[in-house]
Order: sequence, then structure tokens, then C-alpha cells
Amino acid sequence: MLALALVVNAGAAGYRLAEGWDWGDCYWMVLITLSTMGFSDPDTPIVHGGGRLVTALLLMGGLVVVQQTLQKLLELTNSGHFQRLRERRYRQLLQRTMKQHVILCGYGRIGREIAQQLSAEAVPLLVVEMEPDRIAEAQQRGLTVLQGDATLDDTLEEAGIRHCRALVAALPSNAANLYVILSARGLAPRTRLIARADSDEAEGKLRLAGADQVVSPYVAGGRTMAATALRPLAVNFMELLAGSDCEVEEFQLSEDPRRLGDLNGRSLADLQLGRRSGALVLAIRNPQSLATDRPALVANPGGDVQLAPGQLLVVMGSKLQLQRFGALLGEALTAVETMQG
Repeated sequence: MLALALVVNAGAAGYRLAEGWDWGDCYWMVLITLSTMGFSDPDTPIVHGGGRLVTALLLMGGLVVVQQTLQKLLELTNSGHFQRLRERRYRQLLQRTMKQHVILCGYGRIGREIAQQLSAEAVPLLVVEMEPDRIAEAQQRGLTVLQGDATLDDTLEEAGIRHCRALVAALPSNAANLYVILSARGLAPRTRLIARADSDEAEGKLRLAGADQVVSPYVAGGRTMAATALRPLAVNFMELLAGSDCEVEEFQLSEDPRRLGDLNGRSLADLQLGRRSGALVLAIRNPQSLATDRPALVANPGGDVQLAPGQLLVVMGSKLQLQRFGALLGEALTAVETMQG
């Protein structure tokens, strides 16, 4: 390209010196000469002795440069150079734009269902997949897709593992999911990792590798079918909850009494957290230090239940209501997690 630009500008300068034309006519003459269009245009300036020499040099040297340039461009195209450049720009764009998203490794049958649920909740999602057919299907559904091997550290880095809110390993192979969890845990120790497993042995290994949650499609499906047979109303309620704007979150209180401040020892009736936020406290789990004089889990707590350091509050409400609930707890909070499932 540099040689071609040099020939074009040198030819224009040659016409300028030899014929004294303006720069527009000079570049037009170079164009019709190199493109072999000929001089059929009646507005083409008449070439004299010096201009004919420039034209001859352009025809001999310029066409060789043009041919070599086109040949090189074709070689780069056939070798996939420009495709790699587009992929590199795309991956750089992902790294700049994807924040607090969920990385879904694998777009099989399980992955499609996960993507559908997360998309319904308007959660930023990035799918990592290698199969072209699955990539095309995900893109048709409007999903952001990164083509690559999720078991490699470089792919997870490009997917923004250090800035995501969670990673889901839903590959069909237990070994592949194990590699993904090992790599992700090493790169982002604080990221929430969820993995798919087909057996109890695989579940144990995935937990040892660092998975926060391991889900077996067969076990989960069996439990859901059993629950539907025994408690159909409860299952229907959870399905309705999943399709609404309500969420269930876990609010972890600090173990330091000083951070609780005025909240320490006060009852739910005194604090009026539900009335002030609109959220509903479903359960309170007490830490082991309080297990001697309090139950480990208090379901549907009454107004007389008192807050204490280290408790875990399970709360249901809309996103706005849960935000208000967290704001009321203030500095007493150490973590907030959306319950899975």
C-alpha cells in the first residue's frame, strides 16, 4: 500500500512538473492510466512529450505495483488475516464494555435455557462457545458471543472474568467444566462460579476445584418432578416468582457488633424494615456462635426476632425494594447475593 501511494503521488507530481496541470487533472490522469481506462474521456488533457514519458513510466512500473498490491491483499484475505483483525477488535470491545455480566461457557441444551432465563431478567450475558452452529444460533437470538475455548485462561481473560458477576460452566463434559472452574478460580478468586455435573464424583471434584455451586440437571429435574407431585402449589409459586420482577436475596450482616451500631439487638418490629422498604423477610439464619440459645434457622420470623452480628437475612422483593432494604441496613452489610434458582 505504501508503494502504491508512492507511485500515485509520484505520477501526479510528474504530470504537474511536465504539463503544469492543476492537481485535480494530475491525479485524474494517474487514475485512468493505472486503471487502464484509457483516454476516452473528452475532458482528458492532451499529453505532450514530458507527460507521455510520465505515462509510460506509470504503465510500466505502476501496473506492477498495482498487481503486487492486489495479489498481497488476496493472500491476506485467503489466510484469514482480516478476519483475525475483526475478531481482535471485537474482543477488545468486549473487554471495554462488558462489566458485571454473567459468562456462560457452553450453549448446548442447558446453556440455551440458562441464557433464556438470564435474558428475561435483563442480565448482561456473554456466551463462550466454539461450535459454529451454536454460535450462529446464539447470535440469532441477539446474544453476545465470544468464539473460543473456555478452558483456556486467555479466553476467560478476553471474556472479562475479572469484571463479571458470575461464571456458569455448562459444557457437556465434566472434565471441561473442571478445567473452566480451575482456570476461573485462579484468575478471579472472588468470582461466583456455578458448574454443571453429571455425577456425584464430578460434583465433589468441581467443589474441590473452587465451584461455589454445582448443579446436576438430572438431580435437579428429579427433585422438581417429585416436588411437583407432592407440593404442586409451591412449585407453581416459584415458577411465577421466576417470571416476575421479584427476587430473593441474601443479606449477610457483619460479625463486628460495632458495624451494626443501633441495629444490634433491636427487633424486626422496632426496625420496621418490611414496612419501610416493602420487602419481606423470609428467614434468618443465625451463626454458629448463636446456635446455643437460638435456632440455626428461623423461618418466617416474627416481629420479636432480634438482629445480631453474623446473621444471614433471606429477603424477597422487587429490585427497588431490595435496594431500599440494603440501604436501611447500611454499614452492617458485608455481602448481598441473589439466590440461585
